[in-house]
Amino acid sequence: MTAADTAGRTPTAAVVTGADSGIGRAVAVRLAAQGMDVGITWHTDEVGAERTAAEVRGHGRRAVVARLDLTDLPKAADVIDSMADDLGRIDVLVNNAGTGTSTPFLDLTLDTVREVLDVDLVGPFLCSQRAARRMVAQGGGGRIVNVTSVHEHQPRVGAAPYCAAKGGLGLLTQVMALELAEHGITVNAVAPGEIATPMTGQEDQDVRRTPRPGVPVGRPGDAREVAAVIAFLASEEASYVTGASWAVDGGMLRMGPMAGSHLEDDAWRRP
Repeated sequence: MTAADTAGRTPTAAVVTGADSGIGRAVAVRLAAQGMDVGITWHTDEVGAERTAAEVRGHGRRAVVARLDLTDLPKAADVIDSMADDLGRIDVLVNNAGTGTSTPFLDLTLDTVREVLDVDLVGPFLCSQRAARRMVAQGGGGRIVNVTSVHEHQPRVGAAPYCAAKGGLGLLTQVMALELAEHGITVNAVAPGEIATPMTGQEDQDVRRTPRPGVPVGRPGDAREVAAVIAFLASEEASYVTGASWAVDGGMLRMGPMAGSHLEDDAWRRP
């Protein structure tokens, strides 16, 4: 069987992890607007997850909500199967849930490293495995999108386990793309730069009024700008796109993430 034999079904059901706020919420709502029922997971903010569910239902789509603790592995991945059962199938998985640290390398504890790696790398691996098995069994292909970071590609001081996990998730994305293509399943990464979310203390801010001299477009990103790229990758229009990492960073990677977040003026713009 070839990939062409398994592709061609319009996605109708998606699971978005960490969809209680920020990028995850924006993705869940965007996919609902595209006609998908959505499974929404949360870790600490159940109220936020229910708000997301209300927005999904506002688009006339079904929403199911469940808690997901990616430090509780491998059991946590059971949520993917239970949501697929509730939704009737799973066509799209967006691995968005994540965590990080701002700790100097010499001060890191093993517990912290293991927690970040579990949440940001091992958890997405196991969730993707569950989703892909379902997609293969039900037929019709599928879409997996891993939310990494610009730090999939370039390092940041104080973020050793985060960078290691996101870099690993980027390469995992490529291996998955190779192996799952024959089943009509595409796998891509989306690598956000600084996005106005609760993680950066900026949710619901007008990003146009927040100057970022070190970012070429001069501002942070809006979660909906990331969601638009993920929604494309989750659609039939992206059927020939797999194994890629899509930076959504306002050009930050061209500057280097450290410069992108730390430059205080626009002097770099002049030769």
